[in-house]
Amino acid sequence: MEKNSSNMIPLAENSPNKQETVCIFGTGDFGRSLGYKMLQCGYSIVFGSRSAQTSTLIPKGTEVLSHGEAAQKADIIIVAIQRQHYDFLTELTEVLHGKVLVDVSNNLKINQYPESNAEYLAKLVPGAKIVKAFNTVSAWALQSGTLDASRQVFVCGDDNKAKQMVMDIVRTLGLTPLDQGSLLAAREIENYPLQLFPMWKFPIYLAIGLSAFFFFYCLIRDVIYPYVYENKDLSFFIAITIPNRVCPIVALILLALVYLPGIIAAILQLHRGTKYSRFPDWLDKWMLCRKQLGLVALVFAFLHVLYTLVIPIRYYVRWRLNVYVISQIKDNRTDPFNNTNGWISDSYVSLGILGFFLFVLLGITSLPSVSNSVNWREFRFVQSKLGYLTLILCTAHTLVYGGKRFLNPSMYRWYLPAAYMLSLIVPCIVLAIKFVLIFPCIDQPLTQIRQGWERNSKGSKQAYYNDSKSAV
Repeated sequence: MEKNSSNMIPLAENSPNKQETVCIFGTGDFGRSLGYKMLQCGYSIVFGSRSAQTSTLIPKGTEVLSHGEAAQKADIIIVAIQRQHYDFLTELTEVLHGKVLVDVSNNLKINQYPESNAEYLAKLVPGAKIVKAFNTVSAWALQSGTLDASRQVFVCGDDNKAKQMVMDIVRTLGLTPLDQGSLLAAREIENYPLQLFPMWKFPIYLAIGLSAFFFFYCLIRDVIYPYVYENKDLSFFIAITIPNRVCPIVALILLALVYLPGIIAAILQLHRGTKYSRFPDWLDKWMLCRKQLGLVALVFAFLHVLYTLVIPIRYYVRWRLNVYVISQIKDNRTDPFNNTNGWISDSYVSLGILGFFLFVLLGITSLPSVSNSVNWREFRFVQSKLGYLTLILCTAHTLVYGGKRFLNPSMYRWYLPAAYMLSLIVPCIVLAIKFVLIFPCIDQPLTQIRQGWERNSKGSKQAYYNDSKSAV
């Protein structure tokens, strides 16, 4: 098969008509990769280096000069060196006066220095126009082609003309520039590549915490209790039985926690009578990571399905079935079929299948490639309406599983209820409050508030009155 070279180095459509010279300080991996990419897009590249000798690693068609000589040949200079090596720039203050310096550096730690690297560069070369860009793009992405990495490039700077020149270069390279404002945003831009899954930390930590709690909770009830009171060694439950109880519990709780912040936000808006009052920071962060909470919940639901599928081949299950059959043969009896138990069993399995199907559908629609192909109303219908339906089905699945065992005293070992009973607390609270919120007497004022009406605003009150009157 022939390899498509366009996948390796996609050329931009808006290549410059005139060869514009761009200077790059630094001949490291990133500087060379960026220079090669810009060379492919029609720019004339000159490298500024401590050693003016041409290396075999330097892209062909470029020129290597000293820093001072290279800076004189271009109006835009990309500083592709680390902060600790900026000191030599003070010797080039006159040459760099009025030039556009693009800082592409990153640090090793978040907030490693009192000011951002770009702001530090602005202090060293006060006459230059400093722009922060390209720090979120890796040398590997430039070499392999931007189709394999994020196209977004954050850009910030105090000079709008200089910033626009850099953004034009970004577009020419086939990337997407995102204007982040003044140079004050450079600190946040530099911290961004250092963040390790920032939106996933809370969901993962929460899932680990819930898993650990319910694991030890089930260990006490299902392993330690039988060993103490019945002298039974059920330690093998740790391998499959207990994980198969923990996974659906955590999945159900996390799914409920996806929709709980929306309910809290609705209550706050009703209480305040406006949507223009900021939510607490903890609620804002909670709402921002709802997608991640849902995906983690889906992972636990998948694990529950896998653990359930292996139940028939477990030695313990086959042993219990054989003992039950042999005991019936010895006693010469046959237990009659219980139609009620048949309904409960089939309903329990059916609700689980439907709930898991919708769960997977929610996960698929949350993927960027899918969510970008549907409009806002379709996305909201799937994530909200079908999301609550999923929560209802999964909660009903757990309720039917419990059946009459909720009132069975033997289920409360050491006065501890079964773990699945605890898992129903948060989902039932969410569904109960949501049921109240959909009442017309509450839903209509809430809709008006979300459309801009304010309780304490006279103009909004009159508009709300006129809207209500026209609706009647």
